[in-house]
Amino acid sequence: MSNADQRDLHRRNEHLTFRANMGAGRHGWLRLTPAYGVRLVRERIGDLSGRAVVTDPFSGTGTTPLAAAELGHFGQSVDVNPFLIWLGTVKTSHYPPDIRDALSTVALDVSAQAKSLLPEYDLWQPSLHNIERWWSAGNLRALCAIRTAIDSVATEPEHRNLLDIALCRTLIARSNAAFNHQSMSFKDSPATPPLFSIDESGETLSAFAKEAASLGESASYDLLGNGKIVQGDSREKMADLEPCDLLITSPPYVNRMSYIRELRPYMYWLRFLDIASDAGDLDWKAIGGTWGTATSKLHAWKPETVTPIEDAMEPVCAKIRADGGKNGPLLATYVHKYFHDMWLHFRSAADHVKPGGKASYIVGNSTFYGHTVPAEQWYAAMMKEAGFETVTVTTIRKRNSNRALFEYDVSGTKPA
Repeated sequence: MSNADQRDLHRRNEHLTFRANMGAGRHGWLRLTPAYGVRLVRERIGDLSGRAVVTDPFSGTGTTPLAAAELGHFGQSVDVNPFLIWLGTVKTSHYPPDIRDALSTVALDVSAQAKSLLPEYDLWQPSLHNIERWWSAGNLRALCAIRTAIDSVATEPEHRNLLDIALCRTLIARSNAAFNHQSMSFKDSPATPPLFSIDESGETLSAFAKEAASLGESASYDLLGNGKIVQGDSREKMADLEPCDLLITSPPYVNRMSYIRELRPYMYWLRFLDIASDAGDLDWKAIGGTWGTATSKLHAWKPETVTPIEDAMEPVCAKIRADGGKNGPLLATYVHKYFHDMWLHFRSAADHVKPGGKASYIVGNSTFYGHTVPAEQWYAAMMKEAGFETVTVTTIRKRNSNRALFEYDVSGTKPA
């Protein structure tokens, strides 16, 4: 196969991204950009037998533990973000057989109460900066009414959790945010913001009712296995998780993309965030995070250990430092810290995978000021140094954002 044919094949492999999850039952409940697709995870899990234990040390939206539970295995994951822990737990929960009808009844009560609250002007709303940029007056009023009604009506935890998912889906669908790029952006706003519209509010209430009905339908199909999502740091020993047969994950890429930035609307409306600085503090705890106050903390960062890729990494960081202008030194430090943190993780992962078990990392390379950061090569080197054998790098697909960017599967086996 020619190089051109290979690039075209990789470009067509969009079934391996989150886009393939949309509409796929629980996997399509909420989006997170970027994320890998359930089909890829199922392919990797497909060879497991019995009750296998599958771990994702970077939980994200819970794709891996949910896929494992769907196939009758035990899926577990860890994350530093409490919202993602909540989301993964909701997606991997077992719901009673009558959840569809029960949720429909509660959703009708929530919608009726929310409609009665529309004339109110003092409803709670999140302290999201420049919230009027996100939603028009009519949409915002309806979302505030739905939030208040859920708080009042949904007394059963499983009902409240699913209705909170419905609220999240509605607030994104009715927002001015656009997801037609790798990162979230905003649609063009009119020069003069429209006044409050009762019709617009009614459309938002109707959208919420439809989302709730869809969630009740997909939640009614039970899982064959089980899932568990815990709060923790994958750079440390994962003591709260069972040793696994397969570790599969798509960790944060070395591209300075903030997951907190993408998750802010959900986290504010569900009260996981209230103060803007909290977002930066949480992003600093995550590998690769540089949102808000995390950037200033990066200036003062110092490594606590030496990685096995220092000789390969330093020349690349030096080029980024030299060619990046005033931001060059900061981004060179970012790259260094990212792989420093991943080295800490690989050492932890080597202890967590059972003898004979496998580890698979779905990761992309990156470029800074024209200089390629070969994450797949450095991952492979660190995995070997951590104790994994038969480490291989397989190209999965061409990424749309840049002709030099690809996604890879870096895999290895723990010695038996």
